[in-house]
Amino acid sequence: MKTLVLGLGNPLLRDDSIGLRVVQELRARLGDKPDIEVDEDYWGGLRLMERMIGFDRAIIIDAIQTDAEPGTIHLLSPNDIPTVRSSSAHDVNLPTALELGRQAGAQLPSASDILLVGVEAADVQTFDETLTPEVEDALPLAVEAVLTALDREGEKT
Repeated sequence: MKTLVLGLGNPLLRDDSIGLRVVQELRARLGDKPDIEVDEDYWGGLRLMERMIGFDRAIIIDAIQTDAEPGTIHLLSPNDIPTVRSSSAHDVNLPTALELGRQAGAQLPSASDILLVGVEAADVQTFDETLTPEVEDALPLAVEAVLTALDREGEKT
């Protein structure tokens, strides 16, 4: 089963870089697995959907802001993501982007084969290359959440 592990974020916006930091940690641990691609990206919506083409499953790691405590790890499906409203077709939400891709004939993971690991962020507005302490503390927990998900999937195959 071909798997994409993709960290999202902006390396210059404090906690928004958590997805990128998680995949940096995972590269060293997963680099020798030919069926797993570990990568970084900075886009959502249609571009994120395009990045998943050709994979059987995907694990996406990104910052999220809800009412939870900073550093909380959320395990979500694409349909759990709050709707993004935008006037641009390039910024559609992930479920819409996946549906458009499937209608166009793209080979994409099913919704049940996409896991979103959201790390509750405290600050995604400040230009800074460091994480807030709460999110820094959550970094190893997010790494372990991804590894656990990969192990669980490996047991199914």
